[in-house]
Amino acid sequence: MSPERGFPFVSGHEPEFLILGSFPGERSLEERQYYAHPRNTFWKIMETLFDPASDGSYERRLQMIRLNRLALWDVLLSCERPGSMDGSIIEKGAVPNDLDGFFRDHPTVRIICFNGQKAEKLFRRLVLPGLSWLPQSITQKTLPSTSPAYASLNLPEKAAKWALALGVADPSGHLE
Repeated sequence: MSPERGFPFVSGHEPEFLILGSFPGERSLEERQYYAHPRNTFWKIMETLFDPASDGSYERRLQMIRLNRLALWDVLLSCERPGSMDGSIIEKGAVPNDLDGFFRDHPTVRIICFNGQKAEKLFRRLVLPGLSWLPQSITQKTLPSTSPAYASLNLPEKAAKWALALGVADPSGHLE
């Protein structure tokens, strides 16, 4: 099995929040889109928080990220992972994205939101030790994974936690 490669980051001008996933799943890699699996709740949550009238097109979703001072990326640039489960990521040989460069080029980031525990753990193990610049003022928040594999919380509960972390009104009354 050869390593897969992830996607470039998505960011508008002067992002305040960096949302970090671990690595794209199989469906995302096939479609070359972040969070492409139809049961992943990431886009449903983001659209509820920032663009309830969204037509669901990928380009509109990326524009929503850019317009709301968000940035979206993954901790890993490449890795081997049989299937789509975060637990299947083979850390040996995994290559992190250049988050050091990202933070230098985007000094307005004040909060890192990890999409699940695996993203946070990979960041701490593979990125944090090599960072030359990460201001102490950057808050790090580990949020419930939007993956369909994470079923400990329902959609309104996940959305409420994401809303709180991103500083927007609780959307739980607008989610099914």
